[in-house]
This record gives sequence, C-alpha cells and structure tokens, in this order.
Amino acid sequence: MSVKFRLIIMSFLQFFVWGAWLITVANYWFGTKGWDGSDFGAIFSTMGIASLFMPAICGIIADRWINAEKLYGTLHILSGLTLLYVPMINDTTTFFWVILLAMAFYMPTIALSNSVAYNALKKSDLDVVKNFPPIRVWGTIGFIVAMWITNLTGNKASANQFYIAAAAAIFLGLYSFTLPKCKPENTTSGSQSFVELFGLDAFKLFMNYKMALFFIFSMFLGAALQLTNAYGDVFLDDFKLIPQYADSFVVKYSTIIMSISQISETVFILAIPFFLKRFGIKKVMLMSMVAWVLRFGFFAYGYPESFGLVLIVLSCIVYGMAFDFFNISGSLFVETSTSPKIRSSAQGLFMMMTNGFGAIFGSVVSGFLIDQYFTSASGKDWQNIWLTFAVYALVITVAFAFLFKHKHNPEVIKELTH
Repeated sequence: MSVKFRLIIMSFLQFFVWGAWLITVANYWFGTKGWDGSDFGAIFSTMGIASLFMPAICGIIADRWINAEKLYGTLHILSGLTLLYVPMINDTTTFFWVILLAMAFYMPTIALSNSVAYNALKKSDLDVVKNFPPIRVWGTIGFIVAMWITNLTGNKASANQFYIAAAAAIFLGLYSFTLPKCKPENTTSGSQSFVELFGLDAFKLFMNYKMALFFIFSMFLGAALQLTNAYGDVFLDDFKLIPQYADSFVVKYSTIIMSISQISETVFILAIPFFLKRFGIKKVMLMSMVAWVLRFGFFAYGYPESFGLVLIVLSCIVYGMAFDFFNISGSLFVETSTSPKIRSSAQGLFMMMTNGFGAIFGSVVSGFLIDQYFTSASGKDWQNIWLTFAVYALVITVAFAFLFKHKHNPEVIKELTH
C-alpha cells in the first residue's frame, strides 16, 4: 500500500468522525432532547475551549517526547470511547462536559494529522504542496459521506450519530499505529532554558510581526467558520416555520443541502497548489475572506425556492473557497515559515487560534448578538443575522489587505519538497 493511499485513509476517517455529528447535533439537541437554546452555544464552544490548550500541548509532546502518529492514534481512541457515552446523557450540563472531553481528545488530532502527513510525504521525497491537497480532499469526502449516512439513515436527530462517530474514531485510532513513524525532532540535550525544556519554543512565533498578525487573523477567520457550523443547518431547518416551505426539499434534507459546502471543498482543495504557486499566500487568503463575505451574504437573501434556492446553493459553493483557501493554505504557510523542530507545536498554535480563540469568540459574540438583537417571539431574524456576519467578514478582509505584508516567493513553496 503506497504512502499516499495510507494517508488518504487517515484523512477520510479524520473528518468522517466529525461529520457524523457536528452538523446534526443541533437537531438532536432541539428535536430529540427538546432542550432550549440558551445552553446550545456552549456545546459548540467546547471545540474552542479544547483548542485553547490541547493542540498546543499535544504539539509540544509530539515535538519532544512521543511519535506524532502514536499520540494521534491514542487521542482518537479516547475520543471514540467518550462519544460512546453521549447517548446515555439526559441533562445539558453533563452533555456539555462529556462533549468537552471528547473535543479535548479530538481537536489536537487535526493539527497532528497535518504533521504526520507532511512528515510522511517528505520522507518519500514527494512535493507536499502538490501531493497534500489531493490527500486532504479525502477528508472532506469523509465529512460528506458521514453527513449523508447520518441523514439518509434517519439519524439526523438520533443518538446513533454518536455511535457512528465513535466507531470510526476507534478504528482510526488503531489504524494510526500502522502509519509511517513521525519521531520527535526537538530532543536536544544539554543546557536548556525553561522555554526550551518544556517545548514552548513555538510561542516565540508571536514575537514575529508577520506570524503574530497571521495568528490574529486566523482567530477572526476561525470565528467565521464557527458561525457556519453552529447556525447553517438550523437556519435551513427553520424554514419549516413558514407554512409554504414546511414540506420543501430544503427543510427535509437540510443536511444534504449543507453538504454541498463540503462537496465544493473537494474542488477548491485540488485547486490550492495552482493558486498558491501562482498568487501566493496573501492573495489566496484574501480570496478566502471575500468568499466568507459572499457565503453569509448569499444566505441572507436565500429561501427554499426559485432564485432564493440558487443563492443558498451558491453560498454552499463559495464555502469551499472560504474554508480551504485559508485553512489548508494557512497550514502550509505555517509549515514553510517554521523550523522542523517546532513543526507540530506551530501547527498546534494555528489550531489554537482558529478553533480555539476563534471558535470561542464566534460562539460567545454571535450567541449574545442573536439573543439580544435578532430573536423575537416569532423566531430568529435570519436575514439580518447573516448580513451582520457578512459585514464582519468584510471588515476583516479590508484590514487584512492593508495590514498583512507578504511578498510571494515561489522558491519558498518549492522547499516543501524536502
């Protein structure tokens, strides 16, 4: 079995685990359990809370003490065992703590999967920029397949979604121990400072203006992703409250409609090598930010028929560029801008800013704004919610264009081959 095929299996299962429940947990929360919305935002904040510390800590561990693939596998097994307990929970407080524990195990695996893949490709003398996106695209396919399985098997609001995710996580955990070895590289002995001793070298990146700015904007874009995950499916499902749309395709198959976003990802991931080599990291990231403006703007004017349906579909299509052009390109940017000795730690910092601080910022602020200004007895004012998010993304885009200085150098990208 080739290295690329082995990594494809890893990537597919990595995001299959997440896709089995992430988009549909709101339906389980509101539809099956009948819990109110006041505590729901906290469930999505678990990903942010876990990402505040776990990716960075696990990155340090992988850089200094334990093979990345072994740590990766162990974390997946633990997350799967935790998810098995979720269907037994009958109160919101316990649900929150168990999901938080599952996320503490799962979130660092995203950054670790990048480290494992980059390491395996380099050891095989393969071009990372060229070969990583076609491998990573299978993660998106895994996410889509999981969403479709959950929806089409009638488990959109069922506890079975957690059993599906748990089974995939445990299998991936066991499979991970067969992956190419990714040994710690930051293992120097002798006299070391406190920072070096505890593997905190990656945090020095915040002293570099460009890297610090990159991480700050990563946080703001991470918030945008959180808004989509938390409210996208519920937004479409809420059209059932309007009699003329109650039996529409969009309401019945909201999860499948949302999966167009992930299908779009498969196209844009494959386009990353071309765009990155031709336009450079800054322009590619700017394209991502413009796409976020369009993502929210199209949703604002979408509805389940005629031109409104076209806008919903267009919103899902531009999501592929919005998500991939920042997250995948950002990961490659970190890889080209940091030393191999802090490879996993730096990827962990990227995760900490996007899925940690960004996710918490997106969850807390959006939840407050929606409850205070966009919710009434008749329901949520989705149009103004999405327009507010669009304006937010536009401000971030303009600020990034002026503040982030980066000259495109194709030779730096080529260095990823070895």
